[in-house]
Amino acid sequence: MAFDRLSALASGAASAGWATVKVAARVGIGPPLRPDRLLGVAQALRHWGMTPAAVCAANAVQDLDRPAVIDERESLGWAELDCRSSIVAAALAEQGVGVGMAVGLLARNSADFVVAQIAVSKLGADLLYLNTGFAGPQLADVLDRENAVAVIADDEFEPLLEEFAPSIPRLTAWVDDGTAPPGSIAALVLAAEGSEPPELPAPGHDGRHVILTSGTTGRPKGAARRAPNPLVGAIAAVAFLDAIPYRARRTTMLAAPAFHAWGLGNLIMASLLQSTVVMTRRFDPATTLELIARHDADTLVAVPVMCERLLEVDPRVGPPSLKVVAVSGSALPPTLATRFMDRFGDVLYNLYGSTEVAFVSVAGPADLRAAPTSAGRILRGVHLRLVDSDGHDVGAGEIGRVFAGSGLSFDGYTGDDVKPRLDGLAATGDLGRLGDDGRLYLEGRADDMIITGGENVVPAEIENSLHLHPDVAEVAVVGIPDERFGQAVVAHVVLRPGGLATESDLRAHVKARLATYKVPRTVVFRDRLPRNESGKIVKSELSEPT
Repeated sequence: MAFDRLSALASGAASAGWATVKVAARVGIGPPLRPDRLLGVAQALRHWGMTPAAVCAANAVQDLDRPAVIDERESLGWAELDCRSSIVAAALAEQGVGVGMAVGLLARNSADFVVAQIAVSKLGADLLYLNTGFAGPQLADVLDRENAVAVIADDEFEPLLEEFAPSIPRLTAWVDDGTAPPGSIAALVLAAEGSEPPELPAPGHDGRHVILTSGTTGRPKGAARRAPNPLVGAIAAVAFLDAIPYRARRTTMLAAPAFHAWGLGNLIMASLLQSTVVMTRRFDPATTLELIARHDADTLVAVPVMCERLLEVDPRVGPPSLKVVAVSGSALPPTLATRFMDRFGDVLYNLYGSTEVAFVSVAGPADLRAAPTSAGRILRGVHLRLVDSDGHDVGAGEIGRVFAGSGLSFDGYTGDDVKPRLDGLAATGDLGRLGDDGRLYLEGRADDMIITGGENVVPAEIENSLHLHPDVAEVAVVGIPDERFGQAVVAHVVLRPGGLATESDLRAHVKARLATYKVPRTVVFRDRLPRNESGKIVKSELSEPT
């Protein structure tokens, strides 16, 4: 739906109060629509429901004087996106795709990704966002478990699909050499050139977004989410925009992968705000800064490791246009937050959430300056509980398992997996505490807890300590089996360029700040840490040193 409609819904939400009006005014609401365009928006919403198709069609009839998406090859407006997505939707329908069926999307950031997303929603089908880092067996398992009837994929993944999912019909999205081979989106668009886009019936059903969990601690699970009802969605949007000051009809550089919940959420938010999205298929720090400057982007959406990479670019290069750098998806090292803001200004906003619960809290520039280890303050409309192993609320300042919920919480997993719940709240899988300052502090993953000599050790505490050493760029702390103590603490460290710290230096650094049993027995120096496509460290790949 168009941003004007979102704002009108939000303004009427009594539970949001005057904050809604203030946020809407700050974000920037456009002038009233002409009656004919207002009618077109209403028809689009009635036909497509609360879906990406409705957002696209509503924005298209407003004849917005700005691109919708810009990738490495082209710039597309909303009308062209609407047309192309109808062409693709008709082709999928001819292959038998219909309401409630699952379609996989295995694609990197590009205009084709956006076209595919809108096309599937026009059929009332469920869109399964596949991780571009999946190995073949993992991909086959997910497609089988989710009963996918078709896959839209970039051509680089064709060999993988041919080997591990040969029986599933495919449509090619991005083609590396820029051609339009048969069975590709480009070929469909070329064949339809000069013709009116196909008229598609209203699906009568809003398809779901099925986002896969990261799988860093096990098999990826499909977390399904439908569009919330307008009131709930408006209140959630107000809470989000109150914490991170996006503006309507601006330009967003989307560096985070769009198949991940963080990237996808920002892609949807940009369309609601009628903002232009600039994207590239692979992240390159110098290219990202150049594109931000070229397109005068005021917002960058990234994951924390990308911020570290941006700091490696020549310090004389720094886009003055950035007003917001929004990050999420993995832990933000406290020293990285301060170093990034020292370089690019106080524009950094770190959101804490999960695929299952959406957002929980945001640490803005003031929070990251005053308390860089915090996850910020709980957002309006989010209910949070911190509990012990028996499900009892912990006291102020005590560490507990994090349970959270809001109007944007997921519908549930698509398979047989069950997320731990407590009074309607879902577990995030993290440990946390509320500080005296009202901020949330995360203490690592519940399943990362190391028990050594009968003592509980939270890896995040050691990681934060090591991040304070000037030679440390990245660190991950894990427990390894130990016959005497049960587990031993091991720190895997990546040094900064020119860093000379030794194992004894880093062990002494931790010993000066934490209890003796928290000092790593071993420090392993690495060139890099294993990460998945969304930037999270995969600790299961960190094994005992030989």
